[in-house]
Amino acid sequence: MERDALPLDRRLRQETLFARERVYRFGQPTPLERLILPGPGPGPEIWVKREDLSPIKAYKWRGACNRMAVLTPEEATRGVVTASAGNHAQGVALAAKQLGIDARIYMPRSTPRVKQQAVKLHGGDRVEIRLVGDSYDEAVTAAREDERTTGAVYLHAYDDVQVMAGQATLADEVVLSGHGPFDAAYLQIGGGGMAAGAACWFQMLWPDTELVGVEGEGQASMKAALEAGEPVTLEKVDIFCDGTAVRKAGSLPFEVCRDTLARVETVSNTEVSRAIRVLWETLRCVSEPSGAMGLAAVLKNREALAGKRVLVVVTGANIDFLQLGLIAQSEGASATASRTLRVRIPERPGTMLALLDGCFEGLNITDFQYGKYHATEAWPVFTVTSDDDSQLAALPERLAVGGYEWKDLAGAVDVNFRAIPLREELLTSPLFLRLDFYERRGALHDFLDKIIRGRASFFYFNYRQSGERIGRALIGLDFETDEARDQFTATLPPRGEGYRLCTPLDAAAQHRILGA
Repeated sequence: MERDALPLDRRLRQETLFARERVYRFGQPTPLERLILPGPGPGPEIWVKREDLSPIKAYKWRGACNRMAVLTPEEATRGVVTASAGNHAQGVALAAKQLGIDARIYMPRSTPRVKQQAVKLHGGDRVEIRLVGDSYDEAVTAAREDERTTGAVYLHAYDDVQVMAGQATLADEVVLSGHGPFDAAYLQIGGGGMAAGAACWFQMLWPDTELVGVEGEGQASMKAALEAGEPVTLEKVDIFCDGTAVRKAGSLPFEVCRDTLARVETVSNTEVSRAIRVLWETLRCVSEPSGAMGLAAVLKNREALAGKRVLVVVTGANIDFLQLGLIAQSEGASATASRTLRVRIPERPGTMLALLDGCFEGLNITDFQYGKYHATEAWPVFTVTSDDDSQLAALPERLAVGGYEWKDLAGAVDVNFRAIPLREELLTSPLFLRLDFYERRGALHDFLDKIIRGRASFFYFNYRQSGERIGRALIGLDFETDEARDQFTATLPPRGEGYRLCTPLDAAAQHRILGA
């Protein structure tokens, strides 16, 4: 029987065997590592396939190199064209340089700079990058037009049997590692090429392994396809996990995933951010968002998976440095459970400290935002964490007993963008302080209690925990008279117990904040 006439699953398995002979001309197998999940509570035994350690820091070198290795001499002369959000492009670039084939790569204009630079590094003079549109689909349209007008060979990022077979070599390495079989394998999905290739291989060799697809909540194209019975186009796609941001699942991957996956689960951006942190703290692995989706699903099902052996794939580490910083600052990346809430207190001296002394005792404040905008009441915003989940669960009851009105602000846009309101006309004798304090439990409270209590009232507070040993806050204090403010300033120690630096802002900086 001709190879192309074989059923898709048989052809894919056969092509995976052929891919073994090709892909290792371009790179070496990647390691499989045990991840010891931190507490509390029991969890699964997790093994991580480290595709972030591949030649392009992502798994897509496998499929791209396998596909380009089978181009005929005539096709190679025509050159290749492709579209990519970044990682497939690097695989094409790697193969183009080694095989001496010219490649034009269309990428969305929003492609992270780190991925653009990596394409140039791997491809050298053999590669030309063309930035088109704001989405992967627009890049595909432009690349297909290039194919039509120039005769170049189009290399699909996932809807191609030889690309899928190349990706399946990572599953082959897992099987050959000797650490399997696993009870479950969690495989992230963008267009579906990697999930289909790996699932087909695992199903043949480990038929009892549960195969679970993982997609982002705002980009679940394969889940939509399975529900509809065919690939469908999503109206909009969340691009936080940019490596899997695909509007429509591939037709060939859909056929394979339909017959191999037990189910498809979705994960939120918050859950992905938490998984990125776990990878860093356990394996010192820096994952791009899509690379952590499999682990995010495992963490989401931690209790149900307790005692089982599971496999996840870190599919890539090509993340923009600036995005990494934003993820680290996000609420989802917190190592412990957290709550963000706004609490109503009377606008008078001492009430803020009373709240901290009472309801928030024993909790860690990781974010504190407040600006005075009402004469008689205040609504400070706090994000609090605790190693003890029961303390967070008890917080609403504490607030109720204390007579405080409060609101949950999870995901609030104004809080995320730190839009802190402030009305200057409500102030009498304002003073701004820049405070650097030692980041340990109770240090900020001790400073406020010993230095501020009874001398002034807060009108502004801007603090966010950064993970450094030193916490930094901008504080606004309002005094009853200019004399009281001046006396406070004159006697304020620039350094003291629990804090490293406390200095008043100069007049120019204060005027800029107040708009004077």
